[in-house]
Amino acid sequence: MTDVTLRTAKFAIGAVVRHRIYPFRGVVFDVDPVFDNTEEWWLSIPEEVRPRKDQPFYHLLAENAETEYVAYVSEQNLLPDTSGEALRHAAIAEMFVRDDAGAYRMRDRATN
Repeated sequence: MTDVTLRTAKFAIGAVVRHRIYPFRGVVFDVDPVFDNTEEWWLSIPEEVRPRKDQPFYHLLAENAETEYVAYVSEQNLLPDTSGEALRHAAIAEMFVRDDAGAYRMRDRATN
């Protein structure tokens, strides 16, 4: 049995975040308490910037200036996005409702 101390995720579902290094931002739609992707994916990250596996990893509906995509990002590489700018990712409307304050809340799946 491995001794893994789980940390509380810093960002909640619906949080708008940006990458610490790369120019993209997104909204969190799922959180893994520790790394839960393939070893091949992890090894494809250059060793000098490869994140630790023992931290929360976030699934994002992400976007940059050119495109929209799904990203998988370690907590150490995310910062809160405080720009207040709406995200344009096409899948956001399927998962979230944006309230009057600009926050993203998960849609009630029972009503879909």
